[in-house]
Amino acid sequence: MTDKIYDLIIIGGGPGGLTAAIYALRAKLDVLLIEKTGIGGQIALSDVVENYPGTAPMSGVELMAKFEEQAKAFGLEPRYGEVGSVKDNGGYRVVDTADGELRARAVIIASGAKPRRLGVPGETEYTGRGVSYCATCDGFFFRNKDVVVVGGGDTAVKEALFLAKIVNKVSLVHRRDSLRAEKIIQEKALNDPKIDFVWDSVVTGIYGDKTVSGVTVRNVKTDASRELAVAGAFVFVGILPNSDFIDCDKDEAGFIRTDDRLRTSIPGVFAVGDVRTTVLRQVATAVGDGATAAYVAGEFIESL
Repeated sequence: MTDKIYDLIIIGGGPGGLTAAIYALRAKLDVLLIEKTGIGGQIALSDVVENYPGTAPMSGVELMAKFEEQAKAFGLEPRYGEVGSVKDNGGYRVVDTADGELRARAVIIASGAKPRRLGVPGETEYTGRGVSYCATCDGFFFRNKDVVVVGGGDTAVKEALFLAKIVNKVSLVHRRDSLRAEKIIQEKALNDPKIDFVWDSVVTGIYGDKTVSGVTVRNVKTDASRELAVAGAFVFVGILPNSDFIDCDKDEAGFIRTDDRLRTSIPGVFAVGDVRTTVLRQVATAVGDGATAAYVAGEFIESL
């Protein structure tokens, strides 16, 4: 552990973390942002973002590049690494990393979430060989082939629309008889001739040889099973929070509980964006969280 004590350590470089950094840096706080993999978070994998106010439709990578550029203009220098734990040590918070322990007066958790897996036979075996959790990353490899998309929320339907531009046919498998995605996205998908809907169904297995050649689908109402011959399976059935490294109050799914000022159960530790319990997980809500948490964290630091 070094003697240095940062004012604020932000864990995660997605929209929430970068916004918190911008607000904290403008408040002249001594800020360190730690990112595990790459700046941008999950939205950087999105083909197009068209619901962030004040911007023309653009890719998630482009949007997050603008966030990063703005944060760096205020002096942000991200550090890359993995956080092992965050603990309260009275006068400061201790953040354990692979490079040693760091200290801060306040911490903002902006670590986001990761895709939930189906947990069916073949999924792990064929991950990277036909099973994917990112259409914009891997869609190109399935040009003019048939694929299946699993899920019915915003991400699943958006990714199905993206894939429909590339592949021969998309079979969208959803356990209900209607989609949960935003209405405008639903309309686009329902009117896309290259998207076929497999309602009231779940994928029960993924099979192939060296790569995926098909999936088994079961109808939840009739219990009848059938096989779909596809070259790829894209899974979008929800997310799991990246919250294992912190021991604080969480909901049953592991999302961090906060109050309306984004305070966690640990004094001086705040949570923003997808990692916390919230009704909506979007760039716009993460940005609002980041701004609020940076402001409240500033108040907390002043109180010390």
